[in-house]
Amino acid sequence: MTLAATSRPKLWKFARVQFDEARQRNVLQYPEGAVLLNDTAAEILALCDGTRTLAEIAAALKERYGADVFDDVQGYLTQLADRELVRDESAAIGAG
Repeated sequence: MTLAATSRPKLWKFARVQFDEARQRNVLQYPEGAVLLNDTAAEILALCDGTRTLAEIAAALKERYGADVFDDVQGYLTQLADRELVRDESAAIGAG
């Protein structure tokens, strides 16, 4: 499932980003495992609060870095959505 520009991504309720002291890296932790994150991935996930759209997240990162990152952000969050680690809150609102 590809997330759209209007999708409002949010971490799954049992997933969280936490700094791992031993690895000195951010880690996306969830009941079945963990994913080591680079700084950019952690920054993307920090913006995934269910209120910002994917387009707004990409725009915030574009403002910080001066580059169009929409396709990269969309691809990354779609991969996490396929693994059910990110949910589209706009779909939940529309269904409820």
